[in-house]
Amino acid sequence: MVKVKEKVKVVFLHPDLGIGGAERLVIDMALALLNKKHDVTIYTTHHDPSHCFSETKDGSVQVVSKFDWMPRKLLGKCYALCAVMRMIFLAMFVRLFVTADVYIVDQVSVCVPFLKVLSSKKVLFYCHYPDLLLTRRDNVLKLLYRKPLDYLEGLTTSMADKIFVNSLYTKGVVTETFSHVQQCEVLYPSLNTSKFENGYEIVCTDIVPNSAEFVFLSLNRYERKKNINLALEAMSFVKKHCNEFEKCHLIVAGGYDSRVVENVTHHLELEQSSQELEIHDKTTFLRSISDETKLYLLRNCTALLYTPSNEHFGIVPVESMYCSMPVVAVNSGGPLETVQHDVTGFLCDPRPEKFGEAMLKFIGQSELKGRMGGAGKKRVQDLFSFAAFTEKLHSTVMELS
Repeated sequence: MVKVKEKVKVVFLHPDLGIGGAERLVIDMALALLNKKHDVTIYTTHHDPSHCFSETKDGSVQVVSKFDWMPRKLLGKCYALCAVMRMIFLAMFVRLFVTADVYIVDQVSVCVPFLKVLSSKKVLFYCHYPDLLLTRRDNVLKLLYRKPLDYLEGLTTSMADKIFVNSLYTKGVVTETFSHVQQCEVLYPSLNTSKFENGYEIVCTDIVPNSAEFVFLSLNRYERKKNINLALEAMSFVKKHCNEFEKCHLIVAGGYDSRVVENVTHHLELEQSSQELEIHDKTTFLRSISDETKLYLLRNCTALLYTPSNEHFGIVPVESMYCSMPVVAVNSGGPLETVQHDVTGFLCDPRPEKFGEAMLKFIGQSELKGRMGGAGKKRVQDLFSFAAFTEKLHSTVMELS
C-alpha cells in the first residue's frame, strides 16, 4: 500500500514581500496551506518589517530574506534584469540549501528551471499578469533590452508543472501572449475572512472629518497605472454638480515605498492635482496604512472608487464588498468578474463624469449603500470564500508532492 503524505513542505519564492495585491495573495496562500498543517516558508529578496503585512511580521508566516544586497537597478534603469538576477540567485540558494516537496513561484518565472534542474520536485507558478505587457517599448534600446527577457518569461512560465492565474481575463491574456503555455487554471484570490470578522476595534477620528457624511475611498498603490487621478477628477465633478458637497470627502490611501521613485513622485503629483482641482481641503492622502486603518476605512466609508483599467483581478473590490461597502469600478478586467453592476456597485467607463454620476447616486439615495453593501458581502461569501480557495490549493499541492 502506498502511503499518502499528509504534510508537505512548501517553499514560496517571491521577489519583494512588501504591500500589494500580489503580496497579499502569496500570504493568503501560505496561510491556507498552514491551515492544512503543511510546513510553509516564504523566501524573498526583500522584506522590510516596517513595510509589510502583519502576518509576515508577527510570525504567523515564516519569511526568510536573501540577496537584498544585490542591486535593484543599474544606472537608474534595468529594474527587470535586476529582479530576474536576484530571483535566479534566490532559486539557486533554495535549490541547494533548502529542502522542499513543492515550490510555489509567482511574478518572476525565470527562476522555475533553476528549481527543476536535477530534481523531481514540482513547481507551481502563479501568474498575476504577463510582465512583458506591463512595460512600454518606446525606443529601440528598450526593445532590444526587453526582447530576451520577454522570450524567457514565456518559455520559463511554460516549464512550471502547474500554472494558476487570478481571473478568466488574465487566463485569456496569458494563453494569447505566451505561445508555449498550453494550459492554465484560474485560482481566484480570496479573503482570509477571519481577520475581517475578528477585526480591529479602532476609531480613526483624525482621518475622517466630523462634517463628512459621504466618504469615498480610493485604495491602490501610488502608481500611475492605477489611474488614481480619476478619483480626484470624479470628486471635482461631484463638487460642480452636488449641493451637498460640503458633506463629502475623498480618502486616497495605499501602498507607498520610499525606495520606489514612482511612489514618491506620483504622490506629489496627486497632491498637486487636488490643489489644481480645488478639492484639496476635501481630500486626505494616506500612505502605507496599517491593517487596522485599512479595515476601519473599509467598514466606514460610503463607497470604494476602484480606478485601474484592465486590472488583472483586483482584491480590493472583494475586500470592500465583504465589508459591505459598494464598489464603483472601471468596466474592464477583473472587476467584470467580481463586481455585479447595479447590484454590488457600478461598473463605469473610466471617465470622471461617469464615476461622478455613480458617486452622486450614493449621495442622493440614502438606502443604496445598505442594499448594495449587503449584496456585495453575500457575493463574496458565495464566490470567493477562503475555504474554497484553501481546498483547491491544498489538493493541488498534494497532487504535486
